[in-house]
Amino acid sequence: MTAQDIIIRPIITERSMAGIGMKKYTFEVAKDANKVEIAKAVEELFDVKVSKVNTMNVRGHLRRQGRTEGYTPSWKKAIVSLTEGSKAIEFFEGMM
Repeated sequence: MTAQDIIIRPIITERSMAGIGMKKYTFEVAKDANKVEIAKAVEELFDVKVSKVNTMNVRGHLRRQGRTEGYTPSWKKAIVSLTEGSKAIEFFEGMM
């Protein structure tokens, strides 16, 4: 898998934006990617140094429209911590 296949999109929420000051960035990643692959993909795409990766599987939520109900897709989330000497990711800098 290439780095673009592993990192699907950034997660932009209040909680994820609060972690930017501590150099923690949140991404939606491929479900079959492991922590080592995620770290290498972030380092390749954004030219930064990764110190730690935390991952979690997010279950789909039950949603209803009238009498029809179903589940949203499940996905995988990764919180990537950068090293102290690493530069920030420019994509997130414009959001603050």
